[in-house]
Amino acid sequence: MPDRNKISLKGKTAFITGASKGMGVEIARNLAEAGADLALTARNAEELSQTAAMASKFGVSVWSRTAELGDAESVRELGKDALADLGGIDILVNNAGLVFPKPVLEIGVEDWHTTYDVDVLAPLLLAQAFAPGMIARKHGKIINITSRAGLIGQPGLGSYSSAKAALHQLSKTMAVEFGPHNIQVNCIAPTVTMTPMAQKVWQPGPRTDAKLARIPTGRFAEPQEVADVVLFLSSDLSDFVSGMILPVDGGEGAW
Repeated sequence: MPDRNKISLKGKTAFITGASKGMGVEIARNLAEAGADLALTARNAEELSQTAAMASKFGVSVWSRTAELGDAESVRELGKDALADLGGIDILVNNAGLVFPKPVLEIGVEDWHTTYDVDVLAPLLLAQAFAPGMIARKHGKIINITSRAGLIGQPGLGSYSSAKAALHQLSKTMAVEFGPHNIQVNCIAPTVTMTPMAQKVWQPGPRTDAKLARIPTGRFAEPQEVADVVLFLSSDLSDFVSGMILPVDGGEGAW
């Protein structure tokens, strides 16, 4: 197991979306264990409070708010509240995402817009809220959790895949624009990761078997494995890593 204690984020404040489930919980655990104060958001108040209580056990300050990331005004208010209460955000982790698995011919307009609002627009609005402070302090990290689905054609995931591809390009543009201010922007693009959302989409059967057959390690990712990469990208160890789309895929992309 990696020694996470060698990475210190003391004195930093990290804002994490989708902090009530799966990867969000493990990301919060990793960053809190490294000493970062946390700002957490999710839709489910009960589960969010559980994450906040877990993170608080590491002796860090934890701020939390429920929010609907599919509503632009709610996202703007969330950013304003965080800045008013905390003063500044050093690390932004855009982890929240959703998927409506449907063939292209069945994608509805409402599902399409909701996917883009949560998976692309919310990360943009939060970056717009927090990046000015990062620029003023000459240091910052923006980490967007995307997906291998944004790198390849994936049957049944047209809206999700295209949204993640859009977030890849947005992240690269932010890396170019913010780089002169010592702000690193990167994407983590996992293969299927065993979160509650993924468990609904990747039920046992031929489709799942075919996916596993293309992953040399022969299994899907665990949330902690993605969270470990977030920890690295949140730290000073990654100060010369920016504009990257980093697969966490057990070698799937090597084919």
